[in-house]
Amino acid sequence: MFTGLSAFPLTPMDEHKIDEAGFVRLVTRLVEAGVDSIGALGSTGSYAYLSRAERAKVAQLAVQNAGKIPVMVSIAALRTRDVLEYAEDAQKAGVNGVLLAPMSYQQLKDEEVYDLYKTVTANLSVPLCVYDNPGTTNFHFSDALHGRIAQLPNVRSIKIPGVPASVTQARARVDQLRALIPSYVTIGVSGDSSAATGLNAGCEAWYSVIGGLFPRTALELSRAARGGDSAEAIRLSERLQPLWSLFAECGGSLRVVAAAAELQGLVNRACLPAPLKSASGVIREKLALVIKELELA
Repeated sequence: MFTGLSAFPLTPMDEHKIDEAGFVRLVTRLVEAGVDSIGALGSTGSYAYLSRAERAKVAQLAVQNAGKIPVMVSIAALRTRDVLEYAEDAQKAGVNGVLLAPMSYQQLKDEEVYDLYKTVTANLSVPLCVYDNPGTTNFHFSDALHGRIAQLPNVRSIKIPGVPASVTQARARVDQLRALIPSYVTIGVSGDSSAATGLNAGCEAWYSVIGGLFPRTALELSRAARGGDSAEAIRLSERLQPLWSLFAECGGSLRVVAAAAELQGLVNRACLPAPLKSASGVIREKLALVIKELELA
């Protein structure tokens, strides 16, 4: 399940409850498009803003509506105790894998992060994907630490940040990490604007934000790269440059994707947990045009 397009949907909500119908609509779109896996409760899924009961419910809804498509959910939390509880809930829901970022309020040290993964993997019966997301966690993995963690039981993938824009440099980055981890541990790229470069450079998976809302668009790019047509993958990514520019203009993808889901009527308006707000004003107007002109689907 840690290869191809892993689509990460929003978890739409208001201040009182999760928009369960909206979430199911998003998952259904992914199933109908035929994504390779579903990554519920990722950063796009706002896991850090949800209670244990809410996270358990989202995991259940994802599994119940995913059909034969494998489901991975995030189990990250500030305390190892809570991570283990979320892991237990996810496994009870029937997920096929879990995603774990070293989430913390106090900046973590390497040994603390290693011990987190050692403790969690020892208590899992499903595979785990390591989530390397320094922009959110403020923790920077070294390749050496990735190599140590990749040896732990049940570790099967590493979700790395965006790769360098140069294919040569991106391949060097992927090869450097590949040399330190077992062959059965895949490397997946995140940061949608660098997905084509990452896949062309040897990443086996794309952990995708736009895949969670526009799965057919993301699948076209993913399949081109995975099929060896690197030039077509780059062309498709360059075609999406107006969307990548909006991500940059808005300080990240979450607010833009939330606004896109609202514009398409897939979720209720104001679908992010306060104080977060979906993109508005000029960015929202630009986004509506981009969705139409690029025929995102």
